[in-house]
Amino acid sequence: MRIFITGASGVIGRRVVPQLAGAGHQVSAAVHRPASRGKLETLGARAVPVDLFDRSSIARSVAGHDTVINLATHIPHSTAKLLLPGAWRENDRIRRIASGLLVDAAIAGGVARFIQESFAPLYAGQGDAWITEASPLAPVRYNRTVLDAERSAERFAKSGGRGIVLRFAGFYGPDSTQLGDMLQNVRRGMLPLPGDPGAYFTFVSHDDAAGAVLAALSLESGTYNVAEDEPVTRRMMGDIVAGLLGVKPPRRPVPRLITRLLGSLGELMSRSERISNRKLRGASDWRPRYPGLREGLRATLEQRRQAA
Repeated sequence: MRIFITGASGVIGRRVVPQLAGAGHQVSAAVHRPASRGKLETLGARAVPVDLFDRSSIARSVAGHDTVINLATHIPHSTAKLLLPGAWRENDRIRRIASGLLVDAAIAGGVARFIQESFAPLYAGQGDAWITEASPLAPVRYNRTVLDAERSAERFAKSGGRGIVLRFAGFYGPDSTQLGDMLQNVRRGMLPLPGDPGAYFTFVSHDDAAGAVLAALSLESGTYNVAEDEPVTRRMMGDIVAGLLGVKPPRRPVPRLITRLLGSLGELMSRSERISNRKLRGASDWRPRYPGLREGLRATLEQRRQAA
């Protein structure tokens, strides 16, 4: 395929690009910083300077491709930065404006397939019940624009192409900026995330998320949760992390004051979301390399040690 990809230098994109190139696809990667050009070309892509907020720039770049993969985001790089005024403004612009412009260009250019990244933890809390793609959504202020990006992909599907939305669960990997905060919480005797100790959270490793993007090349139009097989409660999560670190299992929940300071993000992260990946597994040959956090985090920590 001739594939145009945005967000190619991000934690998922830089795993996806070499796999696409290795499979024989012709990959064009959007760049907006000259420093990224050499890295992307090393991974096997042709670097294309693009302004994601300029209609004509996008139209020129998308022309001639049969697949567009939109992984573009602008996520704050630390927990502290999550709280800064305007921290999510650029991410909102990408999801609201850039995604729409990419779909416009894809429709006009005769692109056959449009794959849009999304965020699975936007469902309403469901306690112990499994959450599917049909479960009710309850986005909060900081991530409402996720639905704008999803609607753009749905509009592409309605135009006659394949519009695919991948709702990724909570990421982790050796290059995760928030992983250090999780480990530090456990070392201090605190549960890794806000919320009731019995509330569920669902993860997916960076590597497994990248694998899902490859699998999406053969999917029919629709929305798919990308998640591990085994969601964990906060208490289970704390026990797993403590066991891998060799410290005492934490029992102290994240203070409510901290949760309130996190605003709408804290509200979302406190929900119980036991997210199912059954639809994606049934529609493709994708299977998570790491069925649960125990296996995935063990591999992640080993990768971090090797890189240190």
